[in-house]
Amino acid sequence: MQTDITTETEAAWQEQALCAQTGPDFFFPEPGSSVREAKLICELCEMRTACLEYALANDERFGVWGGLSEKERYALRRRPSL
Repeated sequence: MQTDITTETEAAWQEQALCAQTGPDFFFPEPGSSVREAKLICELCEMRTACLEYALANDERFGVWGGLSEKERYALRRRPSL
């Protein structure tokens, strides 16, 4: 049953996220392209924290999630826990 609750929670934040209204092109750019536009949209999004938590928990390796690029999320995961 935990899976159903998690799935419903994920769907709720994903439906409310600004990225759901703008399309994936900003958030999954071609290699070497800027992610500036995606980060600007993320800064305005109330679901940013939930999005970042989801990306970290699910080891999302591509795209901008929660306002962070792949490299930034990797660096965050590599940081020693306090």
